Amino acid sequence: MEVKQISIFLENRAGRLEEVTEILEKHGINIRALSLADNSDFGILRIIVNKPDEAIYVLKKGGFTVNETKVIAVEVEDRPGGLSKILKVFSAAGINVEYMYAFVERKLTNAVLIFRVEPINKAIKVLQEQNFPLLSSEEVYKL
Repeated sequence: MEVKQISIFLENRAGRLEEVTEILEKHGINIRALSLADNSDFGILRIIVNKPDEAIYVLKKGGFTVNETKVIAVEVEDRPGGLSKILKVFSAAGINVEYMYAFVERKLTNAVLIFRVEPINKAIKVLQEQNFPLLSSEEVYKL
């Protein structure tokens, strides 16, 4: 139930983000979810794409510093309190959320939350025990 997330380190300058998207477009790679965080010198673009292994290869070939991270994709009701339910489960199990982001997919009636947590195997287990719908990597890549 782990999903490959790609982190790309970007110099904080005009056009750098566009270079990433151009490489992905050229190779027919579609971004399914993303998060961008920055400071004054650099940014970290976190993406989930339909072809992660190919994306890593072409981005590295394009001169980008790229890292692969395992994350969890959880489907949650798109209503007030949906996120809170998951966070209560994590808190009770002593699971730390390093970061997260969300997206709403038109094919689903619910939102999809992406979590980077430690320990990931424990998080998967407790979410399954609480009947939270986890999406497989294939399901996420096809959204």
